[in-house]
Amino acid sequence: MISKKIRLINCDRKILESIGQGNDALSKYLNIKVIDKWTAFGNQIFEWALQQLLKNPDSKKWYTYLPIEIKSNTLIGTCGYKGPPDENGMVEIGYEVAEKFRNRGYATEIAQILINAAFENRVIKVILAHTLPEESASVKVLKKCDFKFVKEVYDSEDGTIWQWEKVK
Repeated sequence: MISKKIRLINCDRKILESIGQGNDALSKYLNIKVIDKWTAFGNQIFEWALQQLLKNPDSKKWYTYLPIEIKSNTLIGTCGYKGPPDENGMVEIGYEVAEKFRNRGYATEIAQILINAAFENRVIKVILAHTLPEESASVKVLKKCDFKFVKEVYDSEDGTIWQWEKVK
């Protein structure tokens, strides 16, 4: 998946294993620049995604992507879906941009790529996203992408969060 400034690399087993081996291994495997602190989440989410792929290799497109800035061939964060669509045709997106690359429109561009790709699948009817319960850069991104605030929900890890949705 690609846009003007960003290309997304869908993570397969080998890429996820390279992430676990460190930035140098990932850089070498993908032939990209990998900056320090490209993700704030640590390896836990990538280990989880790897376990999901090992259970169901055909679900790869519904998990982790690496956003690469085309101009510099640099990894600038992480993004993707939190799993395959549910029985109602709903998927959830998530994204982060490394601090060094923020305030350049990358998060909006990444979110829009994920939205467009999801809605290309005729099964998808709704895309969800969650943010912390405050006006933030992520909230601005979702509003730019025409998401609507749905409600506050309680998350066991994050506490109270805001739920957003975009309907096809």
